[in-house]
Amino acid sequence: MRHLRTPTRPLLTAALCLAVVAGATATGCGADVESSSSADAKTGAVTVTNCGRKVTYDKVPERVVTNDIGITELMFALGLEDRMAGFAMPDDKGDLTDVPWKRGYDKVPWLSKSRLTKENVLDARADLVFAGWNYGFSEDSGLTPDALKRLGIPTYVLTESCRNGRTETSRGIMPPLDALYADLANLGKLFGVEERAAALIAGFKKRIAATEAKAPAHRPRVFLYDSGEDQPFTSGRYAAPGEIISKAGGVNVMDDIEDSWTAVGWESVVERDPEAIVICDYGDVGAERKREFLLSYAPLRNVSAVKHRRIFVLDYADLVESPRNPSAIARLGAYLRTAAR
Repeated sequence: MRHLRTPTRPLLTAALCLAVVAGATATGCGADVESSSSADAKTGAVTVTNCGRKVTYDKVPERVVTNDIGITELMFALGLEDRMAGFAMPDDKGDLTDVPWKRGYDKVPWLSKSRLTKENVLDARADLVFAGWNYGFSEDSGLTPDALKRLGIPTYVLTESCRNGRTETSRGIMPPLDALYADLANLGKLFGVEERAAALIAGFKKRIAATEAKAPAHRPRVFLYDSGEDQPFTSGRYAAPGEIISKAGGVNVMDDIEDSWTAVGWESVVERDPEAIVICDYGDVGAERKREFLLSYAPLRNVSAVKHRRIFVLDYADLVESPRNPSAIARLGAYLRTAAR
């Protein structure tokens, strides 16, 4: 998977920060945070369901290491930066000074400007690694939950990335937003911040419902373009864009693919004739170059989105499981309503 890069220009506003903290005592938006764990959580084991199996943690982690921007910001959104020993992500993430979680970025060490490694984990003396399949965990790198277990280091797997057993590597076991809520609830339970997690989830659901209520009568067909010229990389049913598109008022043209991030053929894009294209902006090839390619690629010339130049850009951190998803839904929803006129 190519999602080892981060976006070039996060699009977040103070309104997002206010929306997600409604009813919470703190979230890493600069307010005073509540204690990261309750007395019960400090002394007792905690069991959660992760990737379809029960996982028990003997203690509340105190030195968490994360991989990638969305996973890292889930911890920050819950106000758990004090429980972190570091994070890994590429440095093409753009300016983070205006994000609601700036305090977390200022406070938590940046361990690697690439993917996480065993060396990073050991050097940080991590007591929990929070990553995902193709978001840090992979057999090729040797960094897997089983490998870390052999080192005595517990793990938590991003639910969006859970393998589903349909093939050796296909991912996704539940709708993407349910995956987001599951991770927030599990982390809330593990770290003793259940009320904070519940407030975030409630705020997210309220904002998303408000966008859904404005959806156009005609739900436009939408294609998510991540990268690739010979073969496009896109989102199936179980990656975050699938539900971001749906909740925004569109239809993901690749929703029948029971996987998360995956490659398809251009012929399938042409056949499904998307009426709008969403570009995932990250990496060495920026959004403008991707847009130029789509508009000039001959096989796409008769595709509705290309003919009418209906192309919208969202950042990488908007389109992976992260606390930015509700804002992405609202912004894409506004665009689709305008495009449908």
